[in-house]
Amino acid sequence: METCQNEMNSLSETMVDLMFGSLGLTQEDTKYVKPKKGWKNPHGPLQLNSYPVCPDPTKAIGLAAHTDTSLLTLLYQSNSTIGLQVYKEGMGWVSVHPLKYALIVNIGDLMQILSNGRFKSVLHRAVVNKTHHRISMANFYGPPKDVTISPFIQLTDLHHPPLYRSVTWNEYLDIKATHFNMALEFIKNDVV
Repeated sequence: METCQNEMNSLSETMVDLMFGSLGLTQEDTKYVKPKKGWKNPHGPLQLNSYPVCPDPTKAIGLAAHTDTSLLTLLYQSNSTIGLQVYKEGMGWVSVHPLKYALIVNIGDLMQILSNGRFKSVLHRAVVNKTHHRISMANFYGPPKDVTISPFIQLTDLHHPPLYRSVTWNEYLDIKATHFNMALEFIKNDVV
């Protein structure tokens, strides 16, 4: 499990670098959100999920609708059982069909904050299945919990003011625990 998490964190770091680069940010611009030697648990947890067979899926949900708090989440679905759904405006809940050996990448709330809203966190949920047990593994990637997160200054100007106030991941987790899916709204700046 440790080897798997290290590999997923390495891939996540590469993907985050590419995402930041696509916004015109340099390694120097983003170094404060990158792990440094000696930082304790700079990334986040690896979570194993088990969704057993449910005789009446209309009366149960595997995981309620939410966005992830991380920078990004890599999700591996270990079998071909459908269960992950994303919310798409105008379409409602859309099932994500598992592909063998593929990873799903979910953008999290911290990436939405850092990118000043250019990248949006994805609302998703997991539903249970009447005939198949579903297993997934999620790796949540982010900075250390005490690093201050705010929109990168390079992504703000008179026409693009900072959309969110500064928070640490720990603070944001507390806000999310209280305000759940309204947490991003709760830390939003009043922008005219």
